[in-house]
Amino acid sequence: MGNSYAGQLKTTRFEEVLHNSIEASLRSNSLVPRPIFSQLYLEAEQQLSALEGGSRVDNEEEEEEGDGGLEQNCPPNPYQMHPPPEGCCTTDGFCQAGKDLRLVSISSEPIDIPAGFLLVGAKSPSLPDHLLVCAVDKRFLPDDNGHNALLGFSGNCVGCGKKGFCYFTEFSNHINLKLTTQPKKQKHLKYYLVRNAQGALTKGPLICWKGSEFRSRQASMGACSSSLFPPLDSSGPPAPFPGEPSPGTAPSAPLGAPQAGPASEHPALTAALGPAVFNGKDSPKHQPLVKNRLSAVPRPSALGILSNSGPPKKRHKGWSPESPSALDGGYPQGVGNRAKYESAGVTCMPQVGLVGPASVTFPVVASGEPVSVPDNLLKICKAKPVIFKGHGNFPCLCGNLNDVVVSPLLYTCYQNSQSISRAYEQYGASTIQPISEEMQLLLTVYYLVQLAADQVPLMEDLEQIFLRSWRESHLTEIRQYQQAPPQPFPPVPGAVAPVTSAQLPWLAGLAASSCNDSVHIIECTYSLAEGLSEMFRLLIEGKLAKTNYVVIICACRSAAIDSCIAVTGKYQARILSESLLTPAEYQKEVNYELVTGKVDSLGAFFSTLCPDGDIDILLDKFHQENQGLLSSSLTASSVTKSASLDVSGAPACTSYHLEPHRIRPFQLAVAQKLLSHVCSIADSSTQNLDLGSFEKVDFLICIPPSEVTYQQTLFHVWHSGVLLELGLEKEHVTRQRVEQYVLKLDAEAQTKFKSFLQNSFQNPHTLFVLIHDHAHWDLVSSAVHNLYSQSDPSVGLVDRLLNCKEVKEAPNIVTLHVTSFPYALQTQHTLVSPYNEIHWPASYSDGVDLYPENKKYFGLSEFIESTLSGHSLPLLRYDSSFEAMVTALGKRFPRLHSAVIRTFVLVQHYAAAMMAVSGLSQMKNYTSVETLEITQNLINSPKQCPCGHGLMVLLRVPCSPLAAVAYERLAHVRARLALEEHFEIILGNPASGITIGKHFLKQLKVWQNIEDAEWRPQTYLELEGLPCILIFSGMDPHGESLPRSLRYCDLRLINSSCLVRTALEQELGLAAYFVSSEAPLEKGARTEALESDAEKLSSTDNEDEELVTEGSTSEKRSPVKRERSCSHDSASSSLSSKASSSAPCGESSAGPSQVERARSPPSCGPSEEARAPGERQRLRAAGGPPSVISRHSPGLTPQPDPSLKSGQHVQVSAPSASSSGSASSPALPAAGPLVLQASQCSMTKACRQPPVVFLPKLVYDMVTSTDGSGLPKAASLLPSHSVMWASSFRPLLSKTMTSTEQSLYYRQWTVPRPGHMDYGNRAEGRVDGFHPRRLLLSGPPQIGKTGAYLQFLSILSRMLIRLTEVDVYDEEEININLREDSDWHYLQLSDPWPDLELFKKLPFDYIIHDPKYEDASLICSHHQSVKSEDRGTHRKPEDLYVRRQTARMRLSKFAAYNTYHHCEQCHQYMGFHPRYQLYESTLHAFAFSYSMLGEEIQLHFIIPKSKEHHFVFSQPGGQLESMRLPLVTDKSHEYIKSPTFTPTTGRHEHGLFNLYHAMDGASHLHVLVVKEYEMAIYKKYWPNHIMLVLPSIFNSAGVGAAHFLIKELSYHNLELERNRQEELGIKPQDIWPFIVISDDSCVMWNVVDVDSGGERSREFSWSERNVSLKHIMQHIEASPNITHYALIGMRKWSSKTGSHEVREPFSRCHVHDFIVLNVDLTQNVQYNQNRFMCDDVDFNLRVHSAGLLLCRFNRFSVMKKQISVGGHRSFHITSKVSDSPMAVVPAQYICAPDSKHTFLAAPAQLLLEKFLQHHSHRFFPLSLKNLGHPVLSVDCYLNLGSQISVCYVSSRPHSLNISCSDFVFSGLLLYLCDSFVGASFLKKFHFLKGATLCVICQDRNSLRQTVVRLELEDEWQFRLRDEFQTANAKEDRPLFFLTGRHI
Repeated sequence: MGNSYAGQLKTTRFEEVLHNSIEASLRSNSLVPRPIFSQLYLEAEQQLSALEGGSRVDNEEEEEEGDGGLEQNCPPNPYQMHPPPEGCCTTDGFCQAGKDLRLVSISSEPIDIPAGFLLVGAKSPSLPDHLLVCAVDKRFLPDDNGHNALLGFSGNCVGCGKKGFCYFTEFSNHINLKLTTQPKKQKHLKYYLVRNAQGALTKGPLICWKGSEFRSRQASMGACSSSLFPPLDSSGPPAPFPGEPSPGTAPSAPLGAPQAGPASEHPALTAALGPAVFNGKDSPKHQPLVKNRLSAVPRPSALGILSNSGPPKKRHKGWSPESPSALDGGYPQGVGNRAKYESAGVTCMPQVGLVGPASVTFPVVASGEPVSVPDNLLKICKAKPVIFKGHGNFPCLCGNLNDVVVSPLLYTCYQNSQSISRAYEQYGASTIQPISEEMQLLLTVYYLVQLAADQVPLMEDLEQIFLRSWRESHLTEIRQYQQAPPQPFPPVPGAVAPVTSAQLPWLAGLAASSCNDSVHIIECTYSLAEGLSEMFRLLIEGKLAKTNYVVIICACRSAAIDSCIAVTGKYQARILSESLLTPAEYQKEVNYELVTGKVDSLGAFFSTLCPDGDIDILLDKFHQENQGLLSSSLTASSVTKSASLDVSGAPACTSYHLEPHRIRPFQLAVAQKLLSHVCSIADSSTQNLDLGSFEKVDFLICIPPSEVTYQQTLFHVWHSGVLLELGLEKEHVTRQRVEQYVLKLDAEAQTKFKSFLQNSFQNPHTLFVLIHDHAHWDLVSSAVHNLYSQSDPSVGLVDRLLNCKEVKEAPNIVTLHVTSFPYALQTQHTLVSPYNEIHWPASYSDGVDLYPENKKYFGLSEFIESTLSGHSLPLLRYDSSFEAMVTALGKRFPRLHSAVIRTFVLVQHYAAAMMAVSGLSQMKNYTSVETLEITQNLINSPKQCPCGHGLMVLLRVPCSPLAAVAYERLAHVRARLALEEHFEIILGNPASGITIGKHFLKQLKVWQNIEDAEWRPQTYLELEGLPCILIFSGMDPHGESLPRSLRYCDLRLINSSCLVRTALEQELGLAAYFVSSEAPLEKGARTEALESDAEKLSSTDNEDEELVTEGSTSEKRSPVKRERSCSHDSASSSLSSKASSSAPCGESSAGPSQVERARSPPSCGPSEEARAPGERQRLRAAGGPPSVISRHSPGLTPQPDPSLKSGQHVQVSAPSASSSGSASSPALPAAGPLVLQASQCSMTKACRQPPVVFLPKLVYDMVTSTDGSGLPKAASLLPSHSVMWASSFRPLLSKTMTSTEQSLYYRQWTVPRPGHMDYGNRAEGRVDGFHPRRLLLSGPPQIGKTGAYLQFLSILSRMLIRLTEVDVYDEEEININLREDSDWHYLQLSDPWPDLELFKKLPFDYIIHDPKYEDASLICSHHQSVKSEDRGTHRKPEDLYVRRQTARMRLSKFAAYNTYHHCEQCHQYMGFHPRYQLYESTLHAFAFSYSMLGEEIQLHFIIPKSKEHHFVFSQPGGQLESMRLPLVTDKSHEYIKSPTFTPTTGRHEHGLFNLYHAMDGASHLHVLVVKEYEMAIYKKYWPNHIMLVLPSIFNSAGVGAAHFLIKELSYHNLELERNRQEELGIKPQDIWPFIVISDDSCVMWNVVDVDSGGERSREFSWSERNVSLKHIMQHIEASPNITHYALIGMRKWSSKTGSHEVREPFSRCHVHDFIVLNVDLTQNVQYNQNRFMCDDVDFNLRVHSAGLLLCRFNRFSVMKKQISVGGHRSFHITSKVSDSPMAVVPAQYICAPDSKHTFLAAPAQLLLEKFLQHHSHRFFPLSLKNLGHPVLSVDCYLNLGSQISVCYVSSRPHSLNISCSDFVFSGLLLYLCDSFVGASFLKKFHFLKGATLCVICQDRNSLRQTVVRLELEDEWQFRLRDEFQTANAKEDRPLFFLTGRHI
């Protein structure tokens, strides 16, 4: 044995023992040293435990582990091996003499062993798979109990035969163990070796070294816990403990630092950290003992100092009772997750005030003598007491430390409650005293006193009590902060005067006096040590049998008190000590107990219970007796027959149908919410997401490593069609392709994720959505992973992948976390902004059903509701007889973990129930009523259905090894009972898929019509209708969905000590369900609708009998409890083997298997009716009176039932099975049951009823009890393991809180633990700490979140496509057939520019071809003789906008954009330029006089700093002088010469003013022309655009005014520029005279490429392509002789354009929408500033009549976007009388002068134009549809509607007019005519008799003057009543008109 520490290999045994003796006497309570020699031979453990505090072996082992732990953190002191002698062998597995020692090699060789020696197997770290054979003197090996091993070693080498090794160190060198730690025989000698029947040497039993059992357990816990936090090196050196020895004398680890080094330093660590899982393949017996591997793991000590339990060994000099190693090192290391978690980060987070075992601020100093823990404490107490440290000093414990648990949780709670929350400080709380220590302790006593015997204390409750007490005592100071919600705790005595430490013990005793000694107070005089010793004494003497809590108070110190609280109640202590284990520690503990065979005693105990001997013997007997009978009758009758019914054409089951995949309204609503959140990220000014730059969507779904969840997600993706919709896959999607989009977060995940990242990098125009489903799983930070990289590659994987730099920074990746339990992602450090959280919407709001669905979600709150009064059958239940048995066994087997006990008991219950149902009636007393109910229904359900459909029972066994045990046991029992074909048992393991037997596979294929021979169910949903027990293992469910045939959710085995909200809700979420909402679920009706099964009906009348028969189990319950746990089924069923005579109605004569399940057909409607017929038939068949119904089910009234009349009278005649009720088939007429069975299938009920959930009692109470806020108690628990409360001074969650408010609550009150991935995100809620492209979707479990986010991907994709598409007008040109067919065409088809001479010869085409003027009056020219039918069909005016045809076009890279477009290139253009501050611009006035308006016009320019170079300012004053114009001779291609003006109104967001891409980046001058009142809003949206602001008088003007001012301003500017540049020597005619006037809806421009086969050739082909506006403008501006053209325009694009329209490159006709205007030539032609509509047609006609050229480039076209807001639609005509609700119709736009007509709030000109458009036939009746006789319109074009044609003439001298001599006009329109119109001019025209005249003037006076001046009364007859005005008030200056008839 290693007798010394490194460097001193040879010392005497005597010296060592002497040293130990001195140490022991230092520690012992008696000062008499023990004889030294008695230690040389270790006697039974009792002898020395008091002296040594555990055996020597114990200390040796711990010492060695301590070393391991120290290695990484202190100056290294590694074990130095002696160098091997020269030339000897050093090969692993061979001795230094070169002989093979491996068991596999020498197992068959004869080995000579001296007497007294044994062969043992040694483990070498370098050969993990081999045992080395050694011969060892058996005196140095332990006996079976681990005792009586001599210290030291004596052994021989079996290889070379060398004998007499006296030191294990020497021996280990010889056999080449190559150790890095000091050699210890306990560590390396593992197995006895024995010879088998063949004489070969094989591995035998383990060598039972004392103490390895609990050490390995602690070690395993330590290893796990240390993996939960990263090294805290960064936090700086922690403050040393008071009195800590210098590092030289006692090297100790930095406090709080993990003690386990990287795995490379500890070869055994890797193995130990991987949990040992035995999944049925390796039986635990053949597993190499885990403890050997575990014990090598260096474990952190509780205080982070030395991990030995007693004083230091000889290597630690200078030890004194005050030194830190004596502090606390002794209590078991499994003090629990919370303690460890909390302590881990304390050094980094002092502000939280959380202090735990490793904290530097721990003030506990051991005082006085250590307290010895008695040896047989656990044996006597039947539970390990849990000691919570309270205030002050806690003494050191020594001795049998394995039997107590010490926890700092209460200390932490006290500390927290003394630090006043930051929330109160702002209210002057600094003056408020925290709650005193005395008060805290007293409140704790009050709290413990009122706890019931089956309740467990919760720190959360205590914190709330402290908060409430503190609040009440300082109410005045904090009243303005927050009112305290009522609490369910006992009233706290008002603290008038503070409690003193002297009063405390007395007050505490007083409080405890009422509780029947459940709380015992011990008062100490000197220190807590005496109180603890007293408590241990009382425990050993059995005087605390009734006591659950011992409060020890020491109030001797004047300043403060010392206290601690011990939980001694068996139930409470067990639950608390187990709750201190982390999930990983819990698994290891259970694993350990299974592997070491500690559970065998439990099995043995069960065997003794059965009166007829062992259960297995019974089973075998049953098997033999029934073998022949069973195989034939059972399978043939029930299953085979029913499966074949379909084939033979007999009635098949109608209840079975797999749900089709369809999206529900809720899912659509959530998908739309997700979309709007993504859009709001894009719309925010932060530029974090540029949706406009993405063309498609791609995605990756990350899920936990569960095979079933993986397959389920693949299934969802496949069936949703999302891949096709996103265009990611073509038609036939294969499964392999779908797998590309779902990532299982396991070891292989990294490769797949890398390719995803690469893909996102290579496709910047694809938006990648990274969906993290089940996002609350594995939130461990990757820092923790770095510590244990080899042990478990999946630890911290989520953090490594989803939070990596690439994902965070990629501008095209949006991360969506999806979870049902978002709490751990809602902390102070979360990365998700609260604005990016999407919560599943509530289904009801103020009683209104928001999203009507045919299914109702049934989740946790509904389950809880079912337990409230008024519901006769709660769906949540607990099993009191099961709980009672578990409690009893817990006392009998105190060393076993309760999970093990619970599992074994439950499996036993299921086994007994199966036997009872199969006919072994005596077994009924060995199961619980609940389990019997489940098993009966499971086995009987397939018989109720013609196809054999059954129900599923979910048996949740979180611990995988236990699940394997349960599976093997249940499968064994099922096999012995020949039930293999009745129901399947499935072991659901996250790591593997689903395996089911051939028989059931065949059934599933038949039911689901599957032909594929290879098919296997891959998800639980595909097990629909399969009768089975699904043993669902894995520490956490990973989102697996369960089929509707799930009837029972048995959660009795969930780890009830994990009292964390996420864990509880996750388990209960398994039962979440959709119920058909046809079944009424109101309070009254719900009693029946939520029945757990049909057999429940008869239970009420059998109540008494049930209580009698159940004897052992049921009679213990009070009737109330019985009803609560609702195990109604067992009594009703004859299969439960009661004597038929005892059943009241003789019910067993009619087998419940047919009758009780009878239900009406599904058409029956409300469930209470559905219930009745089955019940009636049962009674009728059994001969019972129908009147019994009212007693049977109190909710029913005996009403006649319609379904009974519909041929459902089935007389069940033959008696059913024998009273033993074995499952043999009932002899019934074949047709009988089948008619019934259509509605009996368990699937029918499945749609209407959620499953029944069985919970552990503790969880049941937690879920069903409410706290002061009205929420379930469970909601106030810590939300997740990975977070902690920021402060105990927090309000409770409230029942009225929405999900959003809950999120904000957790964001305020929780912080992540150091192991949490968000821990490093120290933003504390600041906006910059949130990741901008991260969203969180939360919703209840199984509600359809997967469907919602897949739908979201679809609509996101659609939206992106929609964003890159635009609706453009796509209409054919109108009036094509009216085009003049003159001989003049522009025949030079290939000319790029018009030839001026040729072009001048072209005639002007008066006819309007633009489709937007389809409803406008036709303009006649002298060629026409048109029949009226040739005009297009007339449309109703209101349809004009709605019905215009559009086409959806993909935006090209040359499109114009609105304000929603953000891309990198546009930033500068839009004003995001670093040189210029945003919005920096100046306002400049610009005035010019205009004679026609008779006044000076004052315009304002808003010029951004970045655009000032386009203007000229006067030098001294900076006044705006002019806008720079280029020269005609400039040939530069860098810029566009013509300034572009865009008049706009109401389209600040939607107007297409971003011409950056359209101009292809070329420099250009763009001016927005806006009305004064809209200036601010346009400036906000377009900060970098030049604005021209119209004078306020034009605020209500139309587009004519804007055009008029643009043109006048441009001409005035041209004059100014000519003058300015003339001084520079430039000729006036060289200044560029053109401007562009463009609509605000021009989106793209196209060019037609023509390929003509020669000038006159008939062959003509052309194609159209998208080009930039720059290309078009530069082409036009380069035209030769361009200054001779007055107006240049282009075609409007249409998909229906024919070759005849583009054949001629140029036309002389109207131009619209986008025009290039020569302001020089058109100086004397004005736009009419009063016009609202058709002002461009009017202007075109004036320009042409002035003899100027209009040229349309037919090979260019402009696309106009359909914009549904703003523009001319922004003018609404309303009544001036505000309360008039009537809509105003165009006929009311004019009225007689001086009438009482309602005046309208609209410009007179607009009313006139609108009236004429719709009602001009009132003025020109003869003109209607009379195209040959048009209306003569002088100097203007007004739209008189599509049925009246007009002829335009200009009165100007020298103007070009059509020849009117041929025309006889049907009317004359004189609109505001000027002096050029004279009487002689009008006399040239001819009119029909009866033709009408309309004269329009500004006022009545000018109307009369005009009539006189034009001598109209000569030819026209007027009447007084023919005078009209627009319906305007006088102040709005109405227009007046006079009508007359031609004489």
